[in-house]
Amino acid sequence: MAAIETAPLPLPPSADPTKFVDFGREIKGVKPGELTPEQFKEIERLLYKHSALLFRNVDLTPEQQYALTKAFDPAAENYGHGNNKTEGTKKSILHPDLKTIPRQPQVQLIGNGTVYNHEGLAEAKLKHPSHTTFHKTRVSEEDEAKGVTRFYRWHIDAALYDLFPPRVTTLYGISVPRGPKQVCRYDDGTGDELEVPLGTTAFVSGKTMFNILPPELKSLAVRSKVKYAPHPYVWMAPAHAKSTGLGIETEGLELPLNELPPWEESKIHALPVLWKNPVTGDLHFEVHPCGALELLVDPLPEGANREGALYPDGAHITDLQTVRDLLYKMQRPAIAPSLVYPHDWHEKDLVLFHNRGVLHSVVGAFKPDQVRAFHQCNLAASDVPVGPDEEDVKKWA
Repeated sequence: MAAIETAPLPLPPSADPTKFVDFGREIKGVKPGELTPEQFKEIERLLYKHSALLFRNVDLTPEQQYALTKAFDPAAENYGHGNNKTEGTKKSILHPDLKTIPRQPQVQLIGNGTVYNHEGLAEAKLKHPSHTTFHKTRVSEEDEAKGVTRFYRWHIDAALYDLFPPRVTTLYGISVPRGPKQVCRYDDGTGDELEVPLGTTAFVSGKTMFNILPPELKSLAVRSKVKYAPHPYVWMAPAHAKSTGLGIETEGLELPLNELPPWEESKIHALPVLWKNPVTGDLHFEVHPCGALELLVDPLPEGANREGALYPDGAHITDLQTVRDLLYKMQRPAIAPSLVYPHDWHEKDLVLFHNRGVLHSVVGAFKPDQVRAFHQCNLAASDVPVGPDEEDVKKWA
């Protein structure tokens, strides 16, 4: 059996290498579409350990991509948002971004421009999501022409209602336009900006997001659950995002819960803020800030030091502004330019990422004639993410 070789991912000069020691590996010496069971076991271990794996120069059919994605969760069935659910939900902000491959509907075609005769689709008009339609403010047209852009939306791939968040997402680059680098601007008063390849996918580590927090925020995180809105992508559709793409500005624009498609209380998700890695046992800060509705905070455990603690007696926080401010305070440090891995896509790149271990964002802007075609697959999980155990709570609370 060919040995699986690993190499570190190519970090940009902006990245702090000390914070990427464990994050990301390029995998060589195996074909991801034709893994033996032994090879798959090793790839699975490497993915949970390193959060993102890159394979270069891969030939991969939609069938192979689906089989590879499903191998991480053999009991999973549906595409992560439910098969064809997003197409029917015209009001959902995901609606324009996803087209399914007819013979393998769990695999989505995403990208930009018009693609012809593609895997059974005669013609597909694709649109790269743009911050200009989602953020409260936008980069000026003048700056955009100079290549200034933003993070579109930091997120986890997940329906966040009814279906459980996928374990793994696979992204396969088929047509990748080349072009000058762009500058991703945070526009939040910090002066932060990041040079990025055109059309990059940006990743941050949920493990790092937790690890860099001060003790009082680690304590809050380890004791908290996030309650998500029902049909969150429909709920948030009228609202506007922050300039960093990390959550929503509170302007009272969300759709009232009684105007959403029918929903059931039992299908609403209240998920731990921290998700425990099934291989390493590490805690990853995994919150989709745009969909968050409430925070449920447990009291400090018996005998814990209460000095400086936030909500020492626990809390049920329902004020949306407070919920968002607390999450932002905990998540914003980890999207600093030095902590972002902006992947520089090449044609036939396959990236696997641990969707329960990272946050990621679409970045950048394309012109209509720049054709980009990717296959994306993730499957609603057969299980709910596991939060911190008693030892974790004792250690961090």
